Amino acid sequence: MGSFSIWHWLIVLAVVLLLFGRGKIPELMGDVAKGIKNFKSGMSDEDAADANNSKTIDNTTSEPVNSVKEKTKKS
Repeated sequence: MGSFSIWHWLIVLAVVLLLFGRGKIPELMGDVAKGIKNFKSGMSDEDAADANNSKTIDNTTSEPVNSVKEKTKKS
């Protein structure tokens, strides 16, 4: 009762082929594959951008620029 026989699977396959047609299923699988490739390339582009951003030097200081200039004038 819980398992499907080969006849059940053949009927399901026939219904799917009738609904989608022979040419539609490979087209659908091709679109899925293109989507996966685009996702992977987007992730690798994002990783490369993160790697480039981590190599830059952050030149910010904790003190405002004016206070640094005032300290150098007093010295």
